[in-house]
Amino acid sequence: MNEPLHIGALAALTGRSVHTLRWYETQGLVPGVTRDAGGRRVYTAQHVGWLRLMERLRRSGMPVADMRRYTRLVQQGKSTLVERRQMLQAHRERVQRTIAEWTGALALLDAKIDFYDEWQASGKRPPLDPFVPPPPPGDSP
Repeated sequence: MNEPLHIGALAALTGRSVHTLRWYETQGLVPGVTRDAGGRRVYTAQHVGWLRLMERLRRSGMPVADMRRYTRLVQQGKSTLVERRQMLQAHRERVQRTIAEWTGALALLDAKIDFYDEWQASGKRPPLDPFVPPPPPGDSP
């Protein structure tokens, strides 16, 4: 894909609305957008990949201010490689902590669903309440 893209084609290609693409641009999150003779935005294949990165950073909880900072660092070039890597590493660690928290929440939800399934199947309330975690192995009373 080496052909220039206008905003409608980019929206179709990325699955984002034209409004969302304009929002990303006004937030300073899409560098290098040019305009054609008619004043329409012109995007390239690089913008597609960049927007995918921005979407993933946003969905994974990176604040827009940090995304702007990262974008500015990229625009400054090679001299910011260390800082960019550090930013992404710190964000990765936050994402990993969030995944661990959500994994714990998911385990509790699964246990509660199993609790209700067992109760419905047997007609009797199961003895363990999933809201009360069992003691860790080796810590039996």
